[in-house]
Amino acid sequence: MYYKSSYTLPMPQSISVRLDDDALRALKKLEATGLSRSEALRSALLVAADRLRSREALAAEVAALEADEADRAEMLEVAAFMESVRAPR
Repeated sequence: MYYKSSYTLPMPQSISVRLDDDALRALKKLEATGLSRSEALRSALLVAADRLRSREALAAEVAALEADEADRAEMLEVAAFMESVRAPR
């Protein structure tokens, strides 16, 4: 009996890149930790994408806070209070 799964594993894709001197030095550092070139490059891509997602999430949070009128009013109240209790110069 032959069973055909509807789930197939993705095939790895091979790419070609040209690395400048800085990128080659960085790759050598990663390889020095015991990673293969492929592992080092995959890891670096995942870290870079995660950092980008984190930055985008932070930017979205900042935008949401800036758009929150109640939060902005509270920030202004706190700033005014802090200014009122500040020591004279």
